Amino acid sequence: MACHDASDLAHRLGRQAEAVCRHYLSNGRREGRYWLVGDVRNTPGRSMYVRLKDSARGPAGKWTDAATGEHGDLLDVIRESCGLVDFKDVADEARTFLSMPPPEPMQPAVRQAPAPLGSPGAARRLFGMSRPITGTLVQSYLCERGITDLRGTGSLRFHPRCYYRPDEHSPTEVWPAMIAAVTDLDGKMTGAHRTWLDPRRRDKAPLDTPRRAMGDLLGNAVRFGIGGDVMAAGEGIETVLSIRQVLPDMPMLAALSAAHLAAILFPDTLRRLYILRDNDPAGNSARDGLVERASAAGFEAIVISPRLGDFNEDLRTLGIDALRSQTRMQIAPQDVARFMALKA
Repeated sequence: MACHDASDLAHRLGRQAEAVCRHYLSNGRREGRYWLVGDVRNTPGRSMYVRLKDSARGPAGKWTDAATGEHGDLLDVIRESCGLVDFKDVADEARTFLSMPPPEPMQPAVRQAPAPLGSPGAARRLFGMSRPITGTLVQSYLCERGITDLRGTGSLRFHPRCYYRPDEHSPTEVWPAMIAAVTDLDGKMTGAHRTWLDPRRRDKAPLDTPRRAMGDLLGNAVRFGIGGDVMAAGEGIETVLSIRQVLPDMPMLAALSAAHLAAILFPDTLRRLYILRDNDPAGNSARDGLVERASAAGFEAIVISPRLGDFNEDLRTLGIDALRSQTRMQIAPQDVARFMALKA
């Protein structure tokens, strides 16, 4: 499908933006010039807004999810709400909605060369081939680790058959996997992180290295929420998501390793950084490096420490009430009121 055809479909859908929203985002509702819904996958809520009329801010059909930073057009809405992967299927669905005839047959296109193994392009393709985590093994895996509040986790996806090769001399295996998008400060995807999973145990797969990253990682991270004046940074995805169970509205990022945490890049708007330290020598080193960088850059750095090895261990062993209590004692009072979830 040529870019021109995609642009034309998006424009046609934009002229019927409210009808598109009523059909594909039926769990939302109109408020003024916008359609409000939970996310692009039609979850109930209000964090995503779709522009229904052309305005100075942009054309009808453009949408933004304030909780995750995701944005796009009505073709993306059709893709995500219908669970489609191939663009041809998205275009066919759009034409059906618009009552358009099928396109004229085209000459076979020259096959696109595969992206180099481990490159940012390969990472983007892998993420694009994956699907939202709701109702998948990824959701079960995270739930097993005490992570049940999954708001703002649009950077995570599920791939049911992700390749795994122990080394260059071994055959390729296939396992389900959690795929995490690694992005830069502008939101551009630069890499991906894979966590292979065992569907029988709802745990990591029994592999020598069940976690691997690909692409350009230095300075970049897996992001949850849009960075602002206050945010938190940790090593692992599960560590960060564990703290988000008690601080669900605080923007956070996972650097994927202690070395990358020490080198992470932050937005110019940052004024206070919470460092989610793992309780080991590597975590201490990352903490010291970030504190030093914060001092040089002129923003405040506050270390939050677990009682056990890491915050997911605290969550699973001590429980969410204990994690909430110990976190409350370590963050600034104004951030308790701003970010901390009230106890149910």
